[in-house]
Amino acid sequence: MPEHQCLLIVDFGSQVTQLIARRLRELNVYCEIHPFQNVTPDLLRARAPRAVILSGGPASVPDADSPRPPAEVFELGVPVLGICYGQQAMMQMLGGRVVRGEGSAEFGRAFVTRKTELDLLEGWFDGLESTGREQVWMSHGDHVDRIAPGFEVFATSPGAPFAVVADAARHFYGMQFHPEVHHTPKGRLLFENFVRIAGFDGDWTMAGYRDQAIQAIRDRVGDGKVICGLSGGVDSSVAAVLIHEAIGDQLTCVFVDHGLLRQGEAEEVVRMFGDHYNIPLIHADERDLFLDALDGVSDPETKRKTIGRLFIDVFQKHAAEVGGAEYLAQGTLYPDVIESVSFSGGPSVTIKSHHNVGGLPEKMGLKLIEPLRELFKDEVRELGRELGLPPSFIGRHPFPGPGLAIRCPGEITREKLDILRKADAVFIDQIRRHGLYDEIWQAFVAILPVRTVGVMGDGRTYDFACALRAVTSVDGMTADYYPFSHDFLGETATRIINEVPGINRVTYDITSKPPGTIEWE
Repeated sequence: MPEHQCLLIVDFGSQVTQLIARRLRELNVYCEIHPFQNVTPDLLRARAPRAVILSGGPASVPDADSPRPPAEVFELGVPVLGICYGQQAMMQMLGGRVVRGEGSAEFGRAFVTRKTELDLLEGWFDGLESTGREQVWMSHGDHVDRIAPGFEVFATSPGAPFAVVADAARHFYGMQFHPEVHHTPKGRLLFENFVRIAGFDGDWTMAGYRDQAIQAIRDRVGDGKVICGLSGGVDSSVAAVLIHEAIGDQLTCVFVDHGLLRQGEAEEVVRMFGDHYNIPLIHADERDLFLDALDGVSDPETKRKTIGRLFIDVFQKHAAEVGGAEYLAQGTLYPDVIESVSFSGGPSVTIKSHHNVGGLPEKMGLKLIEPLRELFKDEVRELGRELGLPPSFIGRHPFPGPGLAIRCPGEITREKLDILRKADAVFIDQIRRHGLYDEIWQAFVAILPVRTVGVMGDGRTYDFACALRAVTSVDGMTADYYPFSHDFLGETATRIINEVPGINRVTYDITSKPPGTIEWE
């Protein structure tokens, strides 16, 4: 987005680099994350950043082959902030020294103390405690042993004698801790102070993005036709409404009902897009095709690959009804873009394959339209509000492409899917009745591949057990279970057992991510 003031984040492979970008976007600052090896002089000239942040990372600066930002970063004449590894790389490159642990490693909660005899560094500490002692989150084994010429120490911690350093004349700043994580309570204030020092106006808003994106779509598409694979989730729904606002009936959505949706989902999607928005919509009812192919399948990867293959075939078949379409629209988000570029250039471990339409553009000779590829999930929701989508749709919990198939460990049967649909509807209804829906990132029921003995009405039952799953999260990368009260869990279990034939036992999954994943398969 060249019209916006840009902050460039140089990524050295930290697990929380995305959080830096999220904090900045919350401050209405447009930023981009680029792996360090992609940050070239040409990129710096093209982006013309108003400031640069160097992220943390797993490498060790004293190693000869450890990553570095290009020297040109320090010649731009703009503020530069180094975080953890980024601070260490800055010190090493500018004439300081970094050494291995030597007993000064810090992991987890720590406290930094400001050197109060020094100037407050252009408002860097504005809004922080006057006592000069702040809780932060540390995660470092190496540490700065000697600061670079021109720098002063502004704060220390027990394991980091140079916890905050700065060269005020050149506007270079470094901190050993991570201000982007939740466990540094005043981290947002530090980012606010940095972007103010850097002179950002806060010109990144969803209202502005909406207008620019609509114009960009019109300029690219012209009088061409676009097809959009509509899942009914937030991302594809917002993308579809945005594109429709730009080009009207040149857009046709294809909604594939694979028989693995939640209760009433297909009807809700068709009603909203067909009636409320009057968007041309092909409703592809392919339930029998998918369920016949999945009947008796138990391996999770086989389920995902079967669904992905059939989805591509079905989408291609129905998209052919839209004669002359040149473009395929997808709800790709910025985290998808970031994660598609490996920090080291090497392969990442595959935890599970993802259901998408990645093979379609080449197979069908289509060009991609991805109007959300610069946005995080919370920004997509905000854009949805700008576009007038109903709050009930904007706030929907994420729902996986393979649908209920991956909430049905073991063999998939129509009977189990029907039971699962009903139990899931009761669980979500309970969450809404208690006013908890918006506090939870994602909630669902998984039907377990076991039957258990029960007693109902003085008679023996031998029915399925199910597991309730509800998690809190910011972006789905990490998650913790939601702490329901025992009264809520008891009431919910009673309703499911009474209202859903086929289930006689209810459990609650309290596994965090990691080590578990949010979904069961």
